[in-house]
Amino acid sequence: MTDATSLVEDQVSSKTAAALRAAMTRLVEGRPQRTDGRLTKENLYKEAQVSRATMNRAHAILAEWDAHIVAHGKASPGEAKRDAAIADLKKRLTKKTQECTLLENKLKAAHTAIAALYHDNEALRQQLNKNVSTTVTPIRPRGPRQQR
Repeated sequence: MTDATSLVEDQVSSKTAAALRAAMTRLVEGRPQRTDGRLTKENLYKEAQVSRATMNRAHAILAEWDAHIVAHGKASPGEAKRDAAIADLKKRLTKKTQECTLLENKLKAAHTAIAALYHDNEALRQQLNKNVSTTVTPIRPRGPRQQR
């Protein structure tokens, strides 16, 4: 600890500094006891069970807090995990949507082919029904068969 840090931390008691550091550790590790776990200064002082004014006098701890936020972002471990899960689900949804679009296009093509085959089949049936005569002409025998 440097002399400047000591002077800054002297503005709060060692008990308060310890409470703030413990609260910061719990929040950073995703183990809040008194808050929702978001990495905010409001949660820091509430987690430490000190007033905002008291927290604001702990300049060194706030500098560490700000440095951690800059380095790691405001997402708590739980939020980071949630965000990763959401990103994964979005990728999977995009992939499934593309698969569904492909299958829908194949289904439309199959529908078109089946409709064309149906119409061709109907046309062939109509043509067959036209060509069938309504009277049956018996085949007459040609006479006795001659043997060779």
